[in-house]
Amino acid sequence: MAVRALRGATTIDEDTPAQIRDRVKALMAALFERNGLANEDIVSAFVTTTADIRSMHPATAAREFGLDDVAFLGAQEATIDGTLPHCVRLLLLVETERSRRELQHVFLEGARGLRPDLADDG
Repeated sequence: MAVRALRGATTIDEDTPAQIRDRVKALMAALFERNGLANEDIVSAFVTTTADIRSMHPATAAREFGLDDVAFLGAQEATIDGTLPHCVRLLLLVETERSRRELQHVFLEGARGLRPDLADDG
């Protein structure tokens, strides 16, 4: 069993706790489904947001998804001209039998264009 990094990102249309919850949980569900994950496969998680997201920390939504015993580290993305606004990015460290090439990274909503070479719209 190897520890692999799995990426995901999504955007919100408005900075509300309800939308952050919905979008982050949808991102988590897609990551789990496409990669055959269970909660116990997650080693830790890193979550970032752009500076325009302030109403709720996305890690809270991820914990509500069922990862309440996973270590999360959160940070704010660097404020760079042209950065995709209202964006939440996740990096999950997972224990898996899959190779790096077999992992399916997930980019939803406006984040689909960030790394189309890595993303599978499923």
